[in-house]
Amino acid sequence: MTIKVGDRLPQATFTVMTADGPATRTTDDVFKGRRVVLFAVPGAFTPTCHKNHLPGFLDNASAIKAKGIDEIAVTATNDVFVMNAWAKDTKADGKIAFLADGSALFAKATGLDLDMNARGMGVRTKRYSMIVDDGIVRSLNIEETPGTADASGAKKILEIL
Repeated sequence: MTIKVGDRLPQATFTVMTADGPATRTTDDVFKGRRVVLFAVPGAFTPTCHKNHLPGFLDNASAIKAKGIDEIAVTATNDVFVMNAWAKDTKADGKIAFLADGSALFAKATGLDLDMNARGMGVRTKRYSMIVDDGIVRSLNIEETPGTADASGAKKILEIL
């Protein structure tokens, strides 16, 4: 069942890169007592994710945070090393939190997983964005059209905020 507005995020663990190497961050670590914008992409460095979705959040990070958002985070079903390389390549490191969901456990727990086995990409996450307030989903914007980041993009989040 897909998570919906008003639901609490499920307990899950992400992997993040730190100065000491990979570490874990739980959903409580990320969302408890905070307002967070989370957006998800099927894969780091993939065309729409890399050239459209992430740049919109990076370009609008200050405006989003000015609306009372404590953190902007991106999750993808990539390993922590790919996510770290993506953060560095886009110069988003320190501006956006990169949450690796390499085994798609968070994606599956939220019902936002996407079977891309036929395309040789395994299980991924759908493209979406959400506003989360103390672990509760306040807004959920799932992209219906592959290759676009309109419903789930930064401009949409700014309209909602």
